[in-house]
Order: sequence, then C-alpha cells, then structure tokens
Amino acid sequence: MSSNDTSSLLQIGRQAGASEDAEPLDLGARVRELRKSHGWTLEQAAVRAGLARSTLSKIENGQMSPTFDAVKKLAEGLQISVPQLFTPTQGDQVNGRMAVTQAGEGHPLPTATYEHDLLAQALTRKKMMPYHTRVRARSMDEFEGWVRHAGEEFLYVLTGVVQLYTEFYEPVEMRRGDSAYYDAAMGHNVISVSPEDATLLWVTSLD
Repeated sequence: MSSNDTSSLLQIGRQAGASEDAEPLDLGARVRELRKSHGWTLEQAAVRAGLARSTLSKIENGQMSPTFDAVKKLAEGLQISVPQLFTPTQGDQVNGRMAVTQAGEGHPLPTATYEHDLLAQALTRKKMMPYHTRVRARSMDEFEGWVRHAGEEFLYVLTGVVQLYTEFYEPVEMRRGDSAYYDAAMGHNVISVSPEDATLLWVTSLD
C-alpha cells in the first residue's frame, strides 16, 4: 500500500464517529489507552502485535504514523477490529440521534480480502460499527490467519454466496438473506464462493 493510501486510511479512521466540531482522534493516545486497559507493558503489547517495542513507543507518542500493515497488527494485538481502533472510548448514552448514509456514501476501508464501506460515520459515541462489505477473498489461503477481536458481530448476506469459517465450528455456506451472530473473539473469516463478489452487512459491537 502506498503512503497516500495509508494517509487515507488514517484520515478515515480519525473521522470515525466525528461531528463537525469534534477533535480528530489521537491514535497514539487511543493505542496507549487500549494497551493499559489490558494491563500490558509496552514490551508485552509489542510482542502481541508483532512490532518492535521502539515502534510501538513512537506510535503512542505521536512520533510516527503506522503503516497499513502496522495498523492491522496493532488491532489484532489489542484484540479489536480496525474500525474499533479508530473509535474513541464511549461515554454516557446520548438520546434522540439519527444518521442516514445514502447508497455509495459510506467511508471506504479496503483490505486485501474485503472492501468495507463504514456507515453512520456522522454519529459520535456509537455502540455499534455498521459496515457494508464486498467479499473479494476466494480462499482461506488469502488470509494471514484468523480475524478475531473483542465484542460481538452480526453478519447478513445481501448478495451472492459465502462460506463462513469459524475457529470452533464447521464451515457454513450462506446465501442471500442468511445471517449469523457470533462471538468476535472466536477466529472468523468469510470467502465468496459465488462467481461474483458477495456483499454483506456487518455490524460489530464497540463495547
């Protein structure tokens, strides 16, 4: 991924849940907060993320912007999803809010296996992260390992046919209208088994 792509990714992440007068997310402070919530030292967190201790220290102190690969490693090491990494800690419940995302107006977040469009990005302090996904992967070999993170997840097949792989269950073939709700800490991956890329609605809890 080019430096421009990385900058775009970080910009998208900092805008997650932002309002017009909200301050951009301090990624370094967010990473430090998540690390300390687990009670991990810099060394322990760096080992879990597969990064050098000095690299993690520089990220936390705002001395360097992580590459796309480093962002993925950070999320995996901190046991959260990439969208959760860029979502600030939630405060008290706010009532009477609504966000409408018109078709094609989600915030893009492409990966090697999926093309995500993050939805409802105008809302701050969300409890859920909804996103529309195009599944590009056709084989489990395209993944570097299991995707796993904190929270719960809901998957709904919009078009095409997918195979849902999970760490503790047999693979399940799912078609349009099928859905699954699962513990996201359990390893999970989805591939498209239809001729065209399948599309999904995914909702991830942020608590």
